[in-house]
Amino acid sequence: MKDLLYYQDAYICQFDASVTTSGQDEYGAYVVLSNTAFYPTGGGQPHDIGTLNGVAVTNVEKVDDEVRHYVTSTVTGDVHGEIDWTRRFDFMQQHAGQHILTAAFVELFDLPTVSFHLGSDTVTIDIAADSISAEQLAMVEARANDIIIENRPITTTWVTRDELSQYPLRKDIAVDDDDIRLVIIPDYDYNGCGGTHPTATGQVQMIKVLFVEKMKKQSRVHFVCGKRVFNALHMRKHVLSDVARQLSVPEEEAATALQKVMTAAKKAEKQLQDAQDTLLEQQAAQLATQTIVAHAFTNYSMQQLQKVARTITTINPDAQAFIASQNDDKLQFVAARGANIERSMKDISAAVLPTINGKGGGSDQFVQGGCEPTITADELVQLMANA
Repeated sequence: MKDLLYYQDAYICQFDASVTTSGQDEYGAYVVLSNTAFYPTGGGQPHDIGTLNGVAVTNVEKVDDEVRHYVTSTVTGDVHGEIDWTRRFDFMQQHAGQHILTAAFVELFDLPTVSFHLGSDTVTIDIAADSISAEQLAMVEARANDIIIENRPITTTWVTRDELSQYPLRKDIAVDDDDIRLVIIPDYDYNGCGGTHPTATGQVQMIKVLFVEKMKKQSRVHFVCGKRVFNALHMRKHVLSDVARQLSVPEEEAATALQKVMTAAKKAEKQLQDAQDTLLEQQAAQLATQTIVAHAFTNYSMQQLQKVARTITTINPDAQAFIASQNDDKLQFVAARGANIERSMKDISAAVLPTINGKGGGSDQFVQGGCEPTITADELVQLMANA
């Protein structure tokens, strides 16, 4: 493994080799080369992509002792390989940033990383902690960026299992191989790792924690490094500028102005809801003068239909309410009885549901259901009233 080009020099982005084996497996057609700079999926780091003699390499996987390059057409003989360097260096920055951030959690709070995922937009580490305070997060982020600013070297070395005791490892090495690769940031982090990394912490440029979410008994920390920080800042700047423009305030006042707008919107929403409730009560009171209420609405929610039916049967205990509403591609209904009515509303739903190919249920006093609008709401209430 140590002789592979991506381990000899992570900065190699072009190389020459020859095809030694070809085949096909569940991932597709592949070739194996005499040597390669293409990094295969592993250790939380995604595979490289690029070309071999201009043919696209879409995936790279290590299978047993082979590094398989999955290609879109036939490749034979001598080849010239080119790595997608933008993708590779981005992964190098993110992976090294993960080492730095993980080590900061251990150094400051003795909180180990349980797992690591390098995604296309953000990177995550799962920390063995039920929660992480904002103060802890700020301290860890500051320490990680101090290590970056110091531009410490990032070195690698191959050791045997017997030699591991010479290094202050951050965690135990799980592999049984006698060729073990260590990635070292002197006087800070010593860790077994098979990924690619820059040669100095300064090339990570910056680490920015985005947010933390609780994952069972762990805390998942989302962060970005390098150019991804710039991309995240650019996106947030664009959004903030747009919000500030729409609120007609300076950017630094956008949060306060937005809070005022949200407060006013909630107040207006409450007033609108109160007005709708009043209207529903008035409509229900008018309908409650009848003993058989068969009425169709338009764009009424199930909650509104329920409220109308309950209000009708509360006001008039001798009433039966059969109401329905069509909302876009759904037809919904409610059937309810007053306290003086003995007829079970289950009989209504049992009679109606098979006819309209609908679903629903309820009690003797109250049933509800819905279906696709194969008939109109007016036709449905008449169907219930005559059931």
